[in-house]
Amino acid sequence: MTPDMLAVGVVAGVLVVFVFVPFYVRQRRREQRTEVASSTALRYGLDQPVSMHPVVSAEACIGSGSCMDACPEHDVLGIRHGQAVVVSPARCVGHGLCERACPMEAIQLVFGSEQRGVEIPRIRENFETNVPGLYVIGELGGMGLVRNAFEQGRQCIAGIARLPRAPAGMLDVLIVGCGPAGLSASVNCIHRGLTYATLEQEDVGGTVRYYPRKKLVMTAPVKVPGYGRLSYREILKEDLIALWEDIITKTGVEVRTEEAVRSVVVIPGGFEVASSRGTYRAKQVVLAIGRRGVPRKLGVPGEELPKVIYSLREPEAFENDRILVVGGGDSAIEAALAFAEQRGNEVSLSYRRDRFNRVKPGNLQRIEDAERLGRVEVLWSTNLLRIGPASVTYRDRSQCEHELANDVVAIFAGGELPTKFLEQCGVEFDTKFGER
Repeated sequence: MTPDMLAVGVVAGVLVVFVFVPFYVRQRRREQRTEVASSTALRYGLDQPVSMHPVVSAEACIGSGSCMDACPEHDVLGIRHGQAVVVSPARCVGHGLCERACPMEAIQLVFGSEQRGVEIPRIRENFETNVPGLYVIGELGGMGLVRNAFEQGRQCIAGIARLPRAPAGMLDVLIVGCGPAGLSASVNCIHRGLTYATLEQEDVGGTVRYYPRKKLVMTAPVKVPGYGRLSYREILKEDLIALWEDIITKTGVEVRTEEAVRSVVVIPGGFEVASSRGTYRAKQVVLAIGRRGVPRKLGVPGEELPKVIYSLREPEAFENDRILVVGGGDSAIEAALAFAEQRGNEVSLSYRRDRFNRVKPGNLQRIEDAERLGRVEVLWSTNLLRIGPASVTYRDRSQCEHELANDVVAIFAGGELPTKFLEQCGVEFDTKFGER
């Protein structure tokens, strides 16, 4: 063997030992993790997408695993047979980091699936709907992540700022909603020198206010004009709300809270917007109202009683109460657990099925522990029939009726999309079946 051949053999051996063997071991571990994650997704019903999620092109993927490393939600993607696969699409919240991290551009974020469509307002790249001058941003347009919503607000107002200003007696922009997208749009209106009004039917924060206490909210660094750079990647709900309130104070944003919009009507040169407190005229209207819409009601007798609630902002306000939570999703479970943490509460959770489906594994473990410890009683396969001043009546799987002493009923049956309102505005929808 010549010295050159020996040198080649040594180099090849070094490559095998220090490059290919570690790569093989790492890929093997990733594949094992993928199989565990896949079983977990099937068990918890996380294998079907809810809204936005990634799809992988098998032809383009080289199995680098960079998408797995980039995803902060963990286990949305995995590696199987040397290629990336989607494992838990229901856990995706649309960060888009996997798409940007892929060196082969083999990943796309899409809405819905071939089996399950998702309705999305028809919008152009500048967020304008089919109604000229009417824009949709944030969660309602499919982007629920805080950073994405902030960025959409910035881009939308930047585009509007390039248009002619409104005539006297008319606002440049009217913004509906003050979650992250609406707040961003408001701040950027000030930054661009646009006249605006921001209406919020409840309070600043939008959907985030309905998250349970101490829930971690995923975000990413973002620059806020007139305030500075926010470098958080994870932040507690309470801290995020406090941060938004600080932004409003320091930037001078004016938000008209507890003012609901009733209608948006096209008029010559813009829109007339009727609210619960008055009428506005604006050249452009930006809808940042979120997909939650209004809480879905059960339609049972007694639901109009004041003891019935559809959200939980301050669980510590409830002590020594007999509470029934209705629902089986993450929101219902998190609310039941929050109620159970308060002094003297007796908490029951009514769910119409015989097991939880499509909930986060951590929540499932916590509710199972709470049930085992007697902190929460889970009423499986039950349906609420009536709500009385001091009790509730439900039916079990055997069609037997039961009466339960009760002080508070918390209903978490999801929300109804604001489809009717949008249709009244003239907005058209597209049903996405695994498309952008």
